[in-house]
Amino acid sequence: MTISIKTMRRIDYWVGIPVCFLASFFIFFIENFQKNSKFLSSKKILFIELSEMGSAILADPALRKASVNGEEIFFLIFSSNRESLELLNTVNQKNIVTINNSNLFSLVVDTFRFLVFVRQNKIDTVIDLELFSRYTGLLSGLSGARKRIGFDIFHGEGLWRGSLLTHKVAYNPHIHIAKNFVSLVYAAQSSFEEVPFSKIFIDDSEIKLKKIETDLVLRNDILGRIINLTRNLNIPFEPGKNRIILINPNASELLPQRRYPQEKFSELIKKINELWPSDLILITGSKGENDYVETIRNLAKVEKALNFTGKILFKELPALYDLSEIMVTNDSGPGHFSSVTSLKTIILFGPETPSLYGSLGNSVHISANLACSPCVSAINHRQTACKDNVCMKKIEVSSIISELKLNLN
Repeated sequence: MTISIKTMRRIDYWVGIPVCFLASFFIFFIENFQKNSKFLSSKKILFIELSEMGSAILADPALRKASVNGEEIFFLIFSSNRESLELLNTVNQKNIVTINNSNLFSLVVDTFRFLVFVRQNKIDTVIDLELFSRYTGLLSGLSGARKRIGFDIFHGEGLWRGSLLTHKVAYNPHIHIAKNFVSLVYAAQSSFEEVPFSKIFIDDSEIKLKKIETDLVLRNDILGRIINLTRNLNIPFEPGKNRIILINPNASELLPQRRYPQEKFSELIKKINELWPSDLILITGSKGENDYVETIRNLAKVEKALNFTGKILFKELPALYDLSEIMVTNDSGPGHFSSVTSLKTIILFGPETPSLYGSLGNSVHISANLACSPCVSAINHRQTACKDNVCMKKIEVSSIISELKLNLN
């Protein structure tokens, strides 16, 4: 059982503020007697992004930009999210450092292990991708790196995390998060002082994701599993003739308000089956989401809609996407994981905005555009008082079907 998001936020606030205060004094005292070297070129750059699996994909353009001149790239991430970083394989496996957040003891031990790691590997630059996390601010500040880059609130209130950075970048809530990540790299590469960093224009071409080639043997293996499953259930399925439509109904516990209602997913599945009765519908998810998905399947009562939770490994997802025609998903990890393939993906947004967190792949975003939405942002630590996600409930099944018709008819 991992430490709950609520508990981590409390620790980040009640422990983080005083520790950031003390650490800022310590770092100021130490660096006051050291030669200023924050504008020297970087050789070893470590990125920090702990909590969001999708963000590891969105950070990839920044990782590639940072290594364009042969710099060695490292990455720190929660152990539970490591697999998302391995999809694009931009970071060498030996350079991925993890922190176990399953309990407080492991968190503390791995924190100290990380601080030893950065010194042993002579990391000279740390780039904090997290949005105003005091914990990652402390990891950056205490890393010993001569260049420490991250987002700063400047004249804003409530998100103070000390004076732990050498390069403070203004977080921009009006551009995509991938561009915000790239702006951090520009700051790291700057040869002069700016307040704030980075006063540059970032073109859309700078945040394009590279696509991955999936193994033919693996695709055939997954296809074989699908064929066996349909045969066992006496469901007709012929590859090349019957298309595969993916439905991903869940979202992480980090923000459960992102979930489209189960009954609406069931309604969507029934409508898809009515319009395209020869196609196979696979409802995806992790093994732990089996009951949630089974409820949706039982409500739909569609023979050709199969519970596919736990049937493939995370690293096999791109191969499944290559086999499929289209996917409908909540605003969650799969919407970003599919972006490394050519799969058309329809993503449902509510508490967050696609302007900032939209997929960089072959995708389209649907939202109800309520006055209260989006309600989460960096400014409120991505917390919301909402207990009734009307922003998701108001997305009509007909709107999703209209988009599906453009791609399936």
